[in-house]
Amino acid sequence: MIQIPMEKTIQFLLDLLNTPSPTGYHHEAMAVVRDRFTALGHLTVTETKKGALVFKLSGQRSDAPIALTAHTDTLGLMVREIKGNGRLSVVKLGGILLGGIENENVTVRTHDNRRIRGTFTPINTSVHVNSDIQKTERTEKTMEVRLDARVETRSETEALGIGVGDFVFVDPRVEVTETGFIKSRFLDDKAGVAAIYGAVLALQDAGLTPPQDVYLHISNYEEVGHGGAAGFPPEIVELVSVDMGAIGEGQAGDEYSVSICVKDSGGAYHFDMNQKLRRLATTHQIPHKVDIYLNYSSDGTAYWRAGGEARVGLVGPGVAASHSYERTHRDAIRHSAHLLARYLLD
Repeated sequence: MIQIPMEKTIQFLLDLLNTPSPTGYHHEAMAVVRDRFTALGHLTVTETKKGALVFKLSGQRSDAPIALTAHTDTLGLMVREIKGNGRLSVVKLGGILLGGIENENVTVRTHDNRRIRGTFTPINTSVHVNSDIQKTERTEKTMEVRLDARVETRSETEALGIGVGDFVFVDPRVEVTETGFIKSRFLDDKAGVAAIYGAVLALQDAGLTPPQDVYLHISNYEEVGHGGAAGFPPEIVELVSVDMGAIGEGQAGDEYSVSICVKDSGGAYHFDMNQKLRRLATTHQIPHKVDIYLNYSSDGTAYWRAGGEARVGLVGPGVAASHSYERTHRDAIRHSAHLLARYLLD
């Protein structure tokens, strides 16, 4: 009997969500991942030159190893310019929805690791002053960071240590409701990392060993398209990319199930993997939705495009409002972890 240890899994997720990791800045989040996975005591870990972590879970055999991958990097912002009035122009890191972070609190990390608070807001945002603000398009040119510091000139902001290229961390605003919902920015894809953690922890608690060696690849550049392009042992025969299930009009997925994506913008995933994942979900009565994502690509696709030869599939918990203020349910995390555990044992 496999039981997903949900309290430990959710606590790991919350800790990870509250650790900033916009793509290009991975050190803090990877430290959390390294600490939690190595604390399990039966995993070995290596770090790639690019900063990804690869954990090995030894199986009964080593002739046909398999792998899971998920990413810790998230969307975010970076300082592009210090304006004459001391405020900051920014550039997007990944495809963050700017309207979805309007008036959110942020933290600017200086190159020497000072942290300065502020708010990401439209320029000239007061409705009592700007009659056009409600219909102004939200873009990098129409929004800015208003610092929580008494600065009115570029030189005063520079005196705080802020410069071009500094990361801007958007507050995740994490909340867990009594009804089981988890609301936060950047569930994509920290919920996937948590699902892998829950699956491995469940196997450990049950005293079960996978039939084959398993590699757990935690990447740090997925949001810009190349996280899965390197770092996998060449001998793996299968790879499951664990990433958020997209929810919206025309989609089959929901916030309570594990989604099995059979095709995204990179094309169809491997037929045998799609069939295997559907079979496992059906056999073990795991609530699941089979779906297609039109505006989506994963580290599995990056792996293939880089020349990877393993069969690739994609699963993950259903997440609403992707790239904005996201929401999922603990059931989706549980069912995703359960499917992954069954896959590792198959």
